Amino acid sequence: MASFREAVRAGGPGKDGIPSIDRPRFQSAGEATLKDGDKVIGVYNRGQARAYPQRILVWHEIVNDELGGEALSITYCPLTGTALGFKRGETELGVSGKLVNSNLIMYDRATDSEWPQILGVAIDGPLAGQGLEELRVFWTTWGAWKARHPETEVLTDQTGFVRNYRRDPYGSYNPTSGYYAPDSRRLFPVMQRDDRFPPKTEVFGVRGPEGALAITREALREEGVVDVTLGERRYTVIHDPGLDTGWAFHNPEGLEIRPTELDFTAEGVTGPGIDSLEAVNGFEAMWFAWAAFYPDTYLYEGQEAP
Repeated sequence: MASFREAVRAGGPGKDGIPSIDRPRFQSAGEATLKDGDKVIGVYNRGQARAYPQRILVWHEIVNDELGGEALSITYCPLTGTALGFKRGETELGVSGKLVNSNLIMYDRATDSEWPQILGVAIDGPLAGQGLEELRVFWTTWGAWKARHPETEVLTDQTGFVRNYRRDPYGSYNPTSGYYAPDSRRLFPVMQRDDRFPPKTEVFGVRGPEGALAITREALREEGVVDVTLGERRYTVIHDPGLDTGWAFHNPEGLEIRPTELDFTAEGVTGPGIDSLEAVNGFEAMWFAWAAFYPDTYLYEGQEAP
């Protein structure tokens, strides 16, 4: 963790200068004023669905919430295009004002330990070396999330802070422009560079004990099911065409999954043998950030033509 600590940079605003939302308010899907193409972070936990609009989280980066009776932190880093959920227990997560590899460094208010969001492991403080328990969240569009979860609640802009939630300080996702454009430049230094793709290209990333895997969005969409072996661990990643994301599983026996036999419901993906597989968290990330944290990542760009 020492190398990560040495690479920490000030992000501009100081500690809590970007304020987390600690008393979130919600409205029904019918009351929301979002457009179908607007980006949201979707969460489904213990039978309850919520959507957190990107246009709100870009100003706050963390929402400390409770869903299905469980204390959660929903986190978003606009600089790396990453959305992750964590089970926060008795504490809350806040924005430290620091970055590593352009990625948000969170801190927990119980111990003041510091956690890069993508890494999910503390790099400083009393809990250094300990990992946070992750909860799958979905980086998708409002139209797609509403179709999958019509009963979803939506975070409102009644956050307790005065911000212009109609304006994104970095650019736009609908349509993609400004900082979010694939070939635009990053703002902060990174520990490792990999120029195989434009820096802001989105990949779907999975990490495990044998290393990290990045799949191009195009390969995942085109193939539907991607099988990859990292070391001695086999992974299967399934494309969800409704949410345009992936579901990752540890598949030690090499169970064959056919896209035509799959169904996607509010509960997740179902199909022959799926219940016997161990789910692994995966998430979308900008390529430059994924490669900076995981420079030895395995990159899957699709099957080679015979």
